[in-house]
Amino acid sequence: MKVIVNALAIWVATWIVPGVTVTGDTTADKVLTYGLIGVIFGVVNAFIKPIVKLLTLPFYVLTLGLMAFVVNAFMLVLTEWFSGVVGLGFNIDDFFWSAIGAAVVVTIVTMLLDTLIDRD
Repeated sequence: MKVIVNALAIWVATWIVPGVTVTGDTTADKVLTYGLIGVIFGVVNAFIKPIVKLLTLPFYVLTLGLMAFVVNAFMLVLTEWFSGVVGLGFNIDDFFWSAIGAAVVVTIVTMLLDTLIDRD
């Protein structure tokens, strides 16, 4: 379920934020790409994000939690890099506007979908 939520959140981010794109020849290719990007984003969030959050804990306190958007943007950039390694067409133009804007959108959409979906 988390993969679907991640894929939908990234789809909304590509729809709203300029500079964040997913390429594919057909609709089926794009759906498969979004699904695989959702898997990669989930793995990055499960294994790398806790380490980065621990290392940036003082900045979380200093910025009253706004550092979360920067960390999420970094996770999206890592996801873009990993997707490029496996040959998926996920691109983020720049870190400041595109990646942080996408991080804000992904965070909001994920929160909304998590509240709508009962996981129990």
